Amino acid sequence: MILSIPAIPDPAQLEALGELVSALEWRDGRETAGETAKRVKRNEQAVMSEPAGQAVREFILPKIVDNPIVKAAARPRRFSHIMLSKTADGGFYGPHVDNALMGDSETRMRSDISFTLFLTDPSDYDGGELVVHSAGGSQSIKPPAGHLVLYPSSSIHEVRPVTRGERIVCVGWIESLISDQTQRELLLDLERSRKALRASLPKGTDGLLLLDKTIANLQRMWTKP
Repeated sequence: MILSIPAIPDPAQLEALGELVSALEWRDGRETAGETAKRVKRNEQAVMSEPAGQAVREFILPKIVDNPIVKAAARPRRFSHIMLSKTADGGFYGPHVDNALMGDSETRMRSDISFTLFLTDPSDYDGGELVVHSAGGSQSIKPPAGHLVLYPSSSIHEVRPVTRGERIVCVGWIESLISDQTQRELLLDLERSRKALRASLPKGTDGLLLLDKTIANLQRMWTKP
């Protein structure tokens, strides 16, 4: 499942975030890449350990972690550290698959869902599409600034070359309480149905109670705390 969510819809907040991002220091993205990724990665990554990076992290993380659609779709158990990536001057990130395990020791986590938060308006750069490949075909994604895209970490994906301007995004990963993608998608569909029914039916209606029971029991069956 690929999902695009307006995580930062307020233009004033995007402008404020842009000012924070402008203070970041950038380094060659290959410094943090594995041997395979180094061969297909041509971008820059922000230094997040400095005060400017910490300020950006504190601004962005609540927009993702507290988003109700992210909670319903991803069923998060834990989030990775976020990274900011800048691609320009023909830079790209060729076809690759994300590592199954991220971090080490106490921060080690399984990557179930990858996310990309787009911070640059698509009119400000050419190319730079996020392309997610699956058995059913490929999907090219270039949403407005402020949109968060969720997609399976198990998929092969890439960033097409940026031929004009620069593309800045925030990326990270989610370990879900429910590792099976199909089960997560089914629960999201049920949550959407429940929301629609709650808007049209009186509270306590038998059908709503039965739906509440079904959702709760499916979570009991599938959740791995």
